[in-house]
Amino acid sequence: MESGTAVVVGVGSETGLGAALARRFASEGLRVILAGRTAKSLKSIAAAITDAGGVALLRVTDASREKDVIALFDKAAADGDLRLVAYNVGNNVMTPLLQTEAAVFESMWRQNALGGFLVGREAVRRMLPRGEGTILFTGATASLRARPPFTAFASAKAALRAVAQGLAREFGPHGLHVAHVVIDGVIEGDYARSNFPDFVRAKGAEGLLKVDAIADSFWAVHRQPKSAWTHEFDLRPFKESF
Repeated sequence: MESGTAVVVGVGSETGLGAALARRFASEGLRVILAGRTAKSLKSIAAAITDAGGVALLRVTDASREKDVIALFDKAAADGDLRLVAYNVGNNVMTPLLQTEAAVFESMWRQNALGGFLVGREAVRRMLPRGEGTILFTGATASLRARPPFTAFASAKAALRAVAQGLAREFGPHGLHVAHVVIDGVIEGDYARSNFPDFVRAKGAEGLLKVDAIADSFWAVHRQPKSAWTHEFDLRPFKESF
C-alpha cells in the first residue's frame, strides 16, 4: 500500500474514467482528492470510495480557472504528500470546420491545453521540493492526428500533448515522472451509450475500452522504477484498427 495524496482532475460520471482512476488510487492506499465541476457527482463517487474503505475528499473545480487550480493544490498539499496527479479533462466536440465558432475552439483549448498547463504547473510546484511524483495526462487519438469534424478537439489535444512533453523534458531529470496516455478508441460508459449507441452495439463485447482496465495501466506507469520510465503509450481494444 502507498501513502500520500492523489489528485484526479476531471471527475464526472460514476461510470467515467475519472471516477475509475479515483477508485483505483484509493484502493492502493492513497488519499484521493476528486476535482470536477459537479458537486453532486463528486459527492456520490467520494461516498462510494469511503464505503469501500478508502479516503476521498472533493473540490468543485474549473481546471481552466487559475485560482481554482491553485486552491485545489493548496488543499492537496495541506492534506498530505502529493504523490500522483491525473489530468482527465476535455470533452469532444464533433463540428465541421466552417461550422466551428471561435468560442467553441477556444473552449476546447481552455479545457485541454490551458487546464493541463495550470494543473501541471501547480503539481510540479508541490512535487519539486521532494524530487518525486507522477503526473499523468489523458490524451486521445486526436492528440496525434487531426481529422474532420474534430479539428478543434484535435488541436486542443495536440497542445495538451505538447504541455506533457515540455513538463517531462524539463522536470523528469529532477525526479518527476510525467506521462501522456493516448486513448485510441471509445471508452465504455454513459457518454458513449448516450451519444454513439449504434457504434457501441456494433463494437460488441470487449470492443470499447473499460475504465477499470485503463486505470490499471495508469497505476502501472505510476509504479515504474526511475530506470525505466514510460513517457507516452497508447491503449485500444483488441478490435480497434490502427
